[in-house]
Amino acid sequence: MNIKYNNTTYTIPKPFDECYFGSNPVKEMTITNPYSNDSCKLPAFAVAIYDTIMGNDVLGFDEDISYKGKYWFQKNFINEYYILLD
Repeated sequence: MNIKYNNTTYTIPKPFDECYFGSNPVKEMTITNPYSNDSCKLPAFAVAIYDTIMGNDVLGFDEDISYKGKYWFQKNFINEYYILLD
């Protein structure tokens, strides 16, 4: 699955291609790191991936999902990765 946002095409890898991105996947949202209170803006499709990573980390379902999601953020939203996931 590919999504175009800000003149860039983002490839959404499995299993994140099954996430619900909402009716407007490029709508920008503000997300706050619950530990540092630092915030950043992300498109809804990236928020869905972030939420999947965070939920998976809390519930401990599958370590591989967290690694894949964090790697995707490092490649596609590096500054946001450092604010939210590092």
